[in-house]
Amino acid sequence: MRNMGKTRNQAVFGDFQTPLELARIVAAFVKHEEPEIRTVVEPTCGLGSFLHAAAELLGKESSYYGFDINPEYVEAARSALRKVQAAKGDVACEDFYKMDWKGFFCQRSAPVLVVGNLPWITNAAMGVIGGSNLPEKKNFQGHAGFAAKTGKANFDISEWMLIRLIESLQGIPAAVAMLCKTATARKVLRHAWLNGLNTGPSSLHLIDASAHFGVSVDACLLYTHTGRADTESTATVYPDLSFEKPQQTFGLFGGELVSNIDSYLALRDLDGLEYRKWRSGVKHDAAKVMEFRREDSLFVNGLGEKYELESDYLYPLLKSSDLANGRLRPTRYVLLTQRRVTDETDSLREAAPKTWQYLLDHGQQLDKRSSSIYTKRARFSIFGIGDYTFAPAKVAISGLYKSLRFQSVGTSDGKPIVVDDTCYFIPCTSKEEAHFFVDLLNSETAQRFISSLVFIDAKRPVTIDVLKRIDLKKLAEHAGQESKAIKYLASPALESSHQRLLVFEKKETYRTRASRVTK
Repeated sequence: MRNMGKTRNQAVFGDFQTPLELARIVAAFVKHEEPEIRTVVEPTCGLGSFLHAAAELLGKESSYYGFDINPEYVEAARSALRKVQAAKGDVACEDFYKMDWKGFFCQRSAPVLVVGNLPWITNAAMGVIGGSNLPEKKNFQGHAGFAAKTGKANFDISEWMLIRLIESLQGIPAAVAMLCKTATARKVLRHAWLNGLNTGPSSLHLIDASAHFGVSVDACLLYTHTGRADTESTATVYPDLSFEKPQQTFGLFGGELVSNIDSYLALRDLDGLEYRKWRSGVKHDAAKVMEFRREDSLFVNGLGEKYELESDYLYPLLKSSDLANGRLRPTRYVLLTQRRVTDETDSLREAAPKTWQYLLDHGQQLDKRSSSIYTKRARFSIFGIGDYTFAPAKVAISGLYKSLRFQSVGTSDGKPIVVDDTCYFIPCTSKEEAHFFVDLLNSETAQRFISSLVFIDAKRPVTIDVLKRIDLKKLAEHAGQESKAIKYLASPALESSHQRLLVFEKKETYRTRASRVTK
């Protein structure tokens, strides 16, 4: 990946070339660790930087193979390989997605080195720029329902490719050294570990993507192995292309990744039941239409238009930036057309004629919302809405910022404050309850535990998957506040009526769940 200017090849194929200097540094690092490499493969070779760099170091003792869908690149890579006179091998024009990688690797001399820089672009972004170099559209990560519809099924193309390569290398002694986003590297390893693929030892070596490629993104060299007896479900992060100064070790525990194994193990008893269901905030996918600022008696939308609207359906709104920066006095409002996702919206015609006309005026923008969650729903519907949205108090946190601080959110002008879908919260029945849980979650013990789960460099560091692992009852026990916690946790708190039974009658289930959180 080089710079992000939209050349034709970048738009059509999603590729950004690696500077030869960086390829040489990677090749030197790998040669030091893998002196017996017999076959070098660059699966999407582009201009052939890695083939060139590897051939310079490994010479005639290895064979070199490169593949690319772009015939111009194939010729350039062949030329680059020919510059190293001792190099033997071939560069061919092939479609990665149609290639029989397993059959190819089985016919090569081991150990094999698979090296390179796969496309740094998501399947969704490739579609936006008109690219065609995409895998078959399939929810290969296995996300279900709402998660698959609202973003989790979007993935970096390199993630799909890396998983395909590792699957094809099963049983073959090989090293994989690929430049990619650090988030992509973690997802690939998680997939391998969860699906019982033979990988290990594994490590992530951070690189300066801004210096090498002119882009601001957290990137690394993913370095892992196949065909070894020592399969591992952990990986260590290093600040550069060396094995000096390890930063932290992450791995798979209880079916999910933890970012810092040592910190996690010290507090692993806090990984337990989700006593209170964490919720995402309101989702509407039309901020310029559905969000407002107030000027006297008028509401001004993101388009700068001023409207007189019924206040009944307008609620004070906080966003991720507000929570992360402690700005808890709302300056925005959001239009809530429903109280539950199944509600019809036609009743607004009579109940709030000004609001209904406003929606009609912006019907074209709202009808164009692309998410499939609005399919077969009422016109002007929203998502992430329910009784919990209107709780008089909430414990809330931003999902997008590196701050792990929780905030107590209450009411404004007699209405419950609402958060948007970049935030997460649990509903509470009183300010006192919200303050109690906020104090617990902001305690030093809780913050150390949460930090052990969170990958700060991720696009969304805090997720529902992280939050639901925090055992509020165990956390209260650590703080000597168990009796007060039980008082609050025994209440269903705007959630399902069987919550009390789940929390306090099935204690054996709790103990069994806790005992399963093992490596």
